[in-house]
Amino acid sequence: MRCLVTGVAGFIGSHLAERLIELGHEVLGVDRFTDYYARELKEGNLGRLRGEPQFSLATVDLATADLRPLLAGREVVFHQAAQAGVRPSWGQSFEGYLHDNVLATQRLLEAARTYGRLRKLVYASSSSVYGNAEDVPMHESSRTAPYSPYGVTKLAAEQLCELYRRNFGLPTISLRYFTVYGPRQRPDMAFHRFISAVLKGEPVRVHGDGEQTRDFTYVSDAVQANVDAMEGAAVGVFNIGGGSRVSLNDALRLLGELAGPVRVERGEPQAGDVRHTLANTAAARAALRYAPRMPLREGLAAQVAWQTRMLGLSR
Repeated sequence: MRCLVTGVAGFIGSHLAERLIELGHEVLGVDRFTDYYARELKEGNLGRLRGEPQFSLATVDLATADLRPLLAGREVVFHQAAQAGVRPSWGQSFEGYLHDNVLATQRLLEAARTYGRLRKLVYASSSSVYGNAEDVPMHESSRTAPYSPYGVTKLAAEQLCELYRRNFGLPTISLRYFTVYGPRQRPDMAFHRFISAVLKGEPVRVHGDGEQTRDFTYVSDAVQANVDAMEGAAVGVFNIGGGSRVSLNDALRLLGELAGPVRVERGEPQAGDVRHTLANTAAARAALRYAPRMPLREGLAAQVAWQTRMLGLSR
């Protein structure tokens, strides 16, 4: 199939594009190369894709560009592009989140409705739409109450996908990712920061008591969910979790076994950080045959190995 992957130079987008190429699909990748983190890291993410004859790249701002050339002949769109990050989404930065997460999504949906002939539009949503939920696990029918401006924009974009599906029949499916980790994880994300600190012999900064829990999802499982969404008939909204819910303290103990001694510095909880996440993935199992395969220990070891190489260290 002829696929469009937005945010292709990012963490999940680059892995997804590689997988699609492996499966024999053609991929047009789109990225705006924002300065949220170093461009050289994003260029590194594209290393394997650059030499693939079935891959092409366009540097485009989805919120301003003419999107018709991107959609011409495309059968599936994987909309991974977004301004990420809970903590930076407060204050004046919020305008960028509106631009990249809401306006860009609305324009892509409108162009797909008007000019496209899509079999499926797969949107990368987030567990952040649930907010600081008191009851876990989260079901797709659970109350959505974002706890950060970032979560507000992800929910708004997800609801736009649903609006275009219900009003115009655009075949959209939204995947609510739960804390994706693995090689190429963004440098602002917790595991990346923790591993980097441990490998450099620096203290690990933890906000709060460390008893907050996350449902960690390995990147290859998130990628497979996208492939399953493309290949199946399902539309709507689905949780994509990894089935590896642990506290940060337990994750740090595991990291100590894999990467070396962990020295923890405690800080105050940060605005927007939720206490617990856990996905109920029954709907995804039924509709997409989704089943996470990567255990946390094995996945975290793979990320440690990748970051060790990135830092030029030997183990």
